[in-house]
Amino acid sequence: MRVGIAEYRTARGPAVLRASGLGSCLAIVLYDPRRALGGMAHTLLPGGRGQDEVSNPVKFADLAIELMLKDLVGMGAERQALVAKMAGGANMFASDFLSLVDGIGVRSAHSAREVLSRLQIPLLGEDIGGNRGRTVEFDLATGHLLVHFARDKTRLCL
Repeated sequence: MRVGIAEYRTARGPAVLRASGLGSCLAIVLYDPRRALGGMAHTLLPGGRGQDEVSNPVKFADLAIELMLKDLVGMGAERQALVAKMAGGANMFASDFLSLVDGIGVRSAHSAREVLSRLQIPLLGEDIGGNRGRTVEFDLATGHLLVHFARDKTRLCL
């Protein structure tokens, strides 16, 4: 199942969720391994909490995690069994300014880590940063997050 920009999907194994073309975007997955039930969000920005009006909360890492959590529990996921993984957050355009501050992807990953910590969801693996785009596939039958890197045939399994 394709997960587009500023979207999330939830499903049961043996489904595979896929987000393509992650540059500075962040793919965040939540998974209940006991029930092979999980979700993936393809987020753009770090945080939407505290903003007056949010047209699409899934654009934001913090709000997307909370929405996925609610849906997964509603589908029967055991809250205490949930684990997380994430990938993306590349710095696609080098600049002197970005060498002084964290880029949007790194800030999104930081926001996601904070929310996961607050919700007491363990982060089991991540592949964040760098300067290469990624495509990720989340296999709900196994819980593996496969990361494919742009411009070469390198793959990483989280």
